[in-house]
Amino acid sequence: MTDGSIHRTAQRLTATGGEALDEIVAEEVAVALVYNGISHAVMMATPCDLEDFARGFSLTEHIVAKPSEIYDIEVEPVGRGIEVRLDIAAQRMAGLQQRRRTLAGRTGCGLCGVDSIEEAMRPVTVAAAPAPVSRQAIEKAMAALPAHQRINKANGATHAAGWARADGTLVAVREDVGRHNALDKLGGAIARTGPVAPGGFVVVTSRCSYEMVHKAAALQAAAIAAVSAPTSLAIETAEQAGITLAAFVRNGRLTVYAGQVAA
Repeated sequence: MTDGSIHRTAQRLTATGGEALDEIVAEEVAVALVYNGISHAVMMATPCDLEDFARGFSLTEHIVAKPSEIYDIEVEPVGRGIEVRLDIAAQRMAGLQQRRRTLAGRTGCGLCGVDSIEEAMRPVTVAAAPAPVSRQAIEKAMAALPAHQRINKANGATHAAGWARADGTLVAVREDVGRHNALDKLGGAIARTGPVAPGGFVVVTSRCSYEMVHKAAALQAAAIAAVSAPTSLAIETAEQAGITLAAFVRNGRLTVYAGQVAA
């Protein structure tokens, strides 16, 4: 697709006058996820790593239970947007049709279009008693994240989500104008490499919401660590999932809201 950025002409106004600029801005387009020929979700996203996005979204939204239930993914520009066409197992498609909804997503909107409280508050994946992630590992992963934010370096407008091993080594990073999208792209990227190693965790450059915790738990993360604040429901969901939630990870400090962080 693209590198996630596009040039646009702008005008900078100052106290002494104005000047024309050639600005690099983040791309944002409508991306439709189409399952077995039926459009299920339309999200506003950065048009790169879209196969990873579709794979990760399918897993974190429990449309499929495992990557092998996705048989094929094709990315096709259509009009002013992009269609990502997935061929999934017939059994999963039957389940999707039973709970079908329209997810007309604004930027970073993970629950738009959900039509009932029960559906929005679905059960979270429960972790299998992972060992606590260490503070050193969290700080190491977060410190390494900016160097992998290639798109954000160019346009200053994209979030990032990274997957770290238990020792804090980053193994994958994905970016998007939407924080949920970045996390879904990350989920798709790590799903391509096989089962995740125990103790792996997620770091994100955004606040931590309920939906972010839900997606991290679906990826079997031992923890999610965020640069910014968590919400109350994110904390409750992390407690239910049995994963660690750390926030305000910056400037040599962090705050633990759920679970444990080893010294």
